[in-house]
Amino acid sequence: MTVDNLPQTFLTGYAEVLLKASATGRRLTREELSSHRAMGARAAEAGYDWRQILREHLAAGRVVRPRSAADLDGVLATVGQALDAFADGYQRAQRAAAHTHDTARRAFIGGLLSGTFDPEALAVDAERFGLRLSHTHSVAVAVGPEPYDDTHAVTRKVSTDTLSRFGSRGVLLAAVDGALVCVTPGGQDDVPAHFAERAVAAGAVRVAIGRARQGAAGCGHSYREALGVLSVADRMAFEEPVLHAVDLLVFPVLTRDRQALTDLVQTMLGPLEQARGGARPLLRTLAVYFDAGCVTAEAARRLSLSVRALTYRLQRVRALTGSDPADPRHRYALQTAVIGARLLDWPENGP
Repeated sequence: MTVDNLPQTFLTGYAEVLLKASATGRRLTREELSSHRAMGARAAEAGYDWRQILREHLAAGRVVRPRSAADLDGVLATVGQALDAFADGYQRAQRAAAHTHDTARRAFIGGLLSGTFDPEALAVDAERFGLRLSHTHSVAVAVGPEPYDDTHAVTRKVSTDTLSRFGSRGVLLAAVDGALVCVTPGGQDDVPAHFAERAVAAGAVRVAIGRARQGAAGCGHSYREALGVLSVADRMAFEEPVLHAVDLLVFPVLTRDRQALTDLVQTMLGPLEQARGGARPLLRTLAVYFDAGCVTAEAARRLSLSVRALTYRLQRVRALTGSDPADPRHRYALQTAVIGARLLDWPENGP
């Protein structure tokens, strides 16, 4: 909108008030102040820029010609009163609109991610918030040492950093169930990457990024995928702060048939429970050995053991299970079983 398009209804009675102030030195009455607050609220609701409104008020004040310095002081004081009242109504309306917008945004994101939405209402809200649900979107989820809500300092900082760089069209951020969630258009990998970087810098412990999926249901799928990655990361004790679902696709495959995975763990690793001290020490030895790329010296260093001590442990695994971790023919099944044990929290949580 331009200055020329500002309706005169927002200046109703303003010139007359200034003329009376110039002639009599009086200030605005309570009714006049209320009227200016109401006009300010209507101007905000109509979307007029505050600078535009200020220019109009100052321009209207120029038509008044005070007869003396005292009259000028009275006019300026009245202008200040009018602008203060107008600004008060304008700001209150803006805050109310922002609150309404934020409430609607949170409800939209919550319904989108949970799948509890009305299709028609969702389409309207998606257009309002700049999401093209016919396209793909990915969801990133950041978790911290404490739950996040929309007033948390981390939420505010990450939201400000991300939206100031990429804008709000098509990018949605909100706190959902104690985590900070970012919905971004597919194909714009720099957005979730920046979100993850800023979240970790602000104190988030880990960020998971789901794969881009199409449609409203795809957003929910990407969200659940990211949550699944966070769960796997906790069980597997991954050290990386940022994880991508596309890099961890093997884990959903392993957990899809829990009974089959349990059978594998019990068959391959169950005999380790016969060892002195139980299965846990030898299971950790295997996990570190595989994480070290089956390099004995590196695994020994990570475990703070001598190579000889590590070799003895691996020999114990072979003796108990009948599978040799150093033999490529046995390695895959053993490593898969070790991963399964982590996912199932075995042996603490038995079958």
